Amino acid sequence: MPKLPRVIESFKLRSIQTIITFSFTLMTVLVVIAVSIMLYNKFTKTAEENAYLNIQQIIEQVNYHLELYVKGMQDIYEVVEQQINDTPDISSPVLREQLTTLLHTREDLVSVGLFTPEGKLVVDIPALEMRKNTMLEEQSWFESAHARPQKLSFSPPHIQNLYKGQYKWVVSLSRMIKYKDQGTIKEGILLVDVNFRTIDELSRKVSLGKRGYAYIIDDLGNIVYHPQQQLIYAGLKYDNIEATLEYAYGSYIDKPTGEPRYITIRTVEPINWKIVGVAYPDEIVTTKKDLNQFIFWFLVVVCAAVVVLAMFVSAKISQPLRRLEKSVQSVGQGDFSTPIHVSGAHEVVQLSKRFNFMLHRIRQLMDQIIHEQEAKRKSELDVLQSQINPHFLYNTLNSVVRLAEKGKKEEIVATITSLSKFFRISLSKGKNIITLEEELEHVRHYLIIQKIRFKNKFNYAIECEQEALSCMTLKLILQPIVENAIHHGIEKMSDEGFIRIAACIKEERLVIQVSDNGLGMSRQVMEQLLSGGIRSGGSGVGVKNVNERIRLYYGKAYGLRFESELEEGTTVTIMLPVEKNDDEQPDWGMS
Repeated sequence: MPKLPRVIESFKLRSIQTIITFSFTLMTVLVVIAVSIMLYNKFTKTAEENAYLNIQQIIEQVNYHLELYVKGMQDIYEVVEQQINDTPDISSPVLREQLTTLLHTREDLVSVGLFTPEGKLVVDIPALEMRKNTMLEEQSWFESAHARPQKLSFSPPHIQNLYKGQYKWVVSLSRMIKYKDQGTIKEGILLVDVNFRTIDELSRKVSLGKRGYAYIIDDLGNIVYHPQQQLIYAGLKYDNIEATLEYAYGSYIDKPTGEPRYITIRTVEPINWKIVGVAYPDEIVTTKKDLNQFIFWFLVVVCAAVVVLAMFVSAKISQPLRRLEKSVQSVGQGDFSTPIHVSGAHEVVQLSKRFNFMLHRIRQLMDQIIHEQEAKRKSELDVLQSQINPHFLYNTLNSVVRLAEKGKKEEIVATITSLSKFFRISLSKGKNIITLEEELEHVRHYLIIQKIRFKNKFNYAIECEQEALSCMTLKLILQPIVENAIHHGIEKMSDEGFIRIAACIKEERLVIQVSDNGLGMSRQVMEQLLSGGIRSGGSGVGVKNVNERIRLYYGKAYGLRFESELEEGTTVTIMLPVEKNDDEQPDWGMS
């Protein structure tokens, strides 16, 4: 149990260190998390913006190349048309040679054809046999030329089916033009078929993540190019083409199937095709995932470093407190002499200084208390003597008067002699501590006087080991006990009483026993004697005073102990420490 307070104090210090570590770690981690969240939001937003900007730039680049290619096709068409316009006769071999040369110089140029508004072939480069039942008039390029004769029309990609042996995937450019046939100006539809391969290659090179892609539609919503066109036609994939027709230029988030997709639209001038880029945000913003992992491991490393740093800092902070705690434990164990020297923080240094000042004050107060207790013991002894001496002297002198009246000179001499020696030892030159030998002599003279006074109603015996005679003791501790034995134990007896005083050294303690064969006492009376509820006879000084003086001077381990049985007698045991006076050389026997 005595170790429990130290365990509690040590636990409190560890708790302080834990609180410092936890608080420092929590504060730092919260700050790091807050900063990480702000940086994460900033970086992810920037990453998203950069990713979307990159997609827009890719689509812009494709759009730019397509517009260049379309411009190139327009230029070719214009060249073919110009050559036809400049030729005086459409059947001229020179024209045919020029168009053939042009066809050979451009790999993407598939064929050139001139048809009458009724669909009859006028010029074909290269010269190939036409298919029958081509339904020329129903083809989109032919209808567009009729519907918008002044505007160059671009058809959606299709398989060329005009000539036998030709199965190329082409885009047809058509418009109504004028040509000369044997001096007559006629109208016709000029058709230039351009290989779709170049447009397909430009579109296929678009990479918008693992699943992202780009497709092209015309101004009516017809698919010009789609990397998953077969899936679209089979109904296994869906693109919200209707929504893209509302935009000529721009970007937006679309969720046709629930999954968000980033849509970017650009228009190819002048043919009004739309390039639509489709990207998936969870793929294009790969930096976001990388940043998530980085921040996670960053927080793990920071937390570990902060915990280690916090433990180190808290240990440094609590170290002076631990030294102070050890010093406080020493003080708690009764060591008030060692000052505390604690270095560290200003507050801890000030605390140690205040603690040293408190120790100094405690030592002063303890010295003051000791001095006051000494004065109190002296005053109590003086009071004791002042109570004993007048009363005892009064009774003794009364006895001497009665003896003188009866002419008992020997008893008067014995009484006066014992009385003088009794008071001589009581004075003891002002000393509070005397030898056991002197204390026994004092009580012996008291017993002589009382025996004469009570007309030999009792006898007594004093026994003491030779070694115990030189032991030191408080004076006037036996007389109140013997007085109590006479008045409470023997005075009311019809038989002769006997008082025995024995002293010895037992288990390194001075043990003095005062026994009588009187009436005895109950436990309640014994308790009242020690508490002051019942005072000793004659003098009015209780054994409580004796017990308190012994415990006050020697400590709570010493004092009086009563043993009593009714009609059998009482034994009072006095326990004192063994303290020798080397200057004393006792040499007298007990009677």
